[in-house]
Amino acid sequence: MNFDKGPRVLELESRLADFMERYVYPAEELYAQQIERADERFSTPPIMAELKKKARDAGLWNLFIPPDLSEFGGAGLKNLEYAPLAEIMGRVLWAPEVFNCNAPDTGNMEVFMKFGTPEHHAQWLEPLLAGEIRSAYAMTEPAVASSDATNIECSITRDGDHYCVNGRKWFITGAMHENCRIFIVMGKSDPDNPDRHRQQSQILVPRDTPGVTVRRRLRTLGFDDAPLGHAEVDFDGARVPAANLLLGEGRGFEIAQSRLGPGRIHHCMRLIGCAQRALELACRRTDSRRTFGRKISEHQSVREAIARSVAEIESARLLTLKTADRIDKVGSKEARDLIAATKVLVPEMAQTVIDRAIQMHGAGGLSDDFFLAEAFSYARYCRLADGPDEVHMMALGKQTIRAYAG
Repeated sequence: MNFDKGPRVLELESRLADFMERYVYPAEELYAQQIERADERFSTPPIMAELKKKARDAGLWNLFIPPDLSEFGGAGLKNLEYAPLAEIMGRVLWAPEVFNCNAPDTGNMEVFMKFGTPEHHAQWLEPLLAGEIRSAYAMTEPAVASSDATNIECSITRDGDHYCVNGRKWFITGAMHENCRIFIVMGKSDPDNPDRHRQQSQILVPRDTPGVTVRRRLRTLGFDDAPLGHAEVDFDGARVPAANLLLGEGRGFEIAQSRLGPGRIHHCMRLIGCAQRALELACRRTDSRRTFGRKISEHQSVREAIARSVAEIESARLLTLKTADRIDKVGSKEARDLIAATKVLVPEMAQTVIDRAIQMHGAGGLSDDFFLAEAFSYARYCRLADGPDEVHMMALGKQTIRAYAG
């Protein structure tokens, strides 16, 4: 494996890092203030609109679009090439949106690119690519164990030239944002199909459809992740045209797997950025304060914790790069073992490293004076998002036993 970066990636990496230094890091405090003072908490802060314009003008826009979808614009980067850029963006939790590379919109845009019709592209994809609207992906449900997605109960029922959607979803990221305009909803269109993976379909439901109600915002470890937010959403007889069904009835799992494979790795790329920044902050903090007559950084336990963090971040980074390279070469389906391993290892690594950094910051590490507490929340909920650790370990263990047991 050769993870050397080509000239184009090195140039983009340099430009992106410079943009972060010049515009994003200096705006962190202002961004937080604008969120807190906004009349509508889930509206776009003015500084975000300014930064997005700067990013577009700088040619740092839609960097996530891979080569096979380059007809839709973007940088045409392979996963391996995108990884170091996603890591840089991940150092500030809201920074990916500056470059129109934030979840869940990246995954949703890829769904539109791969499975949408020209009409879907004109109505939804084009404004998403322009950063003018936001979207949400509605799969998880409160009433069932959604770690097994075949359990979902939301129904998608044909009614003439329309479908009716009924069900309750929750932890729907992006649904609280005032600019969220479209839901991609997974539900059962054929619940009696003997093939449990052909019972589901995915359908487009505009947020302003009668019968769609955002019931409440949800917090993760006390954070509401404004302005995107996570929501509980009711679909009560939401009626949409049959043309809104993606790909065809019974194709929901196929779409989900296509969407979630790269998306899982994107989360891991960003989490490595979170962990790396937490490590750097811990080094600066411990070297600037003293306890018991010497710098905190001179205590053996602190040095050991820093050393472990370095080793763990580097190991996770290499695994993520290997996984990205495998996806590029053989596709998500054939790379599912490495995707599972990465999805299990990286969020737990980030959680551990960030937790150490919080400890080294003392009580301040728990506050919003630093990004650490919110980054810890992000790492923790990524152990459930896009499939919990246990599901990925179960699949990986099964594949590994099959490979070696003969």
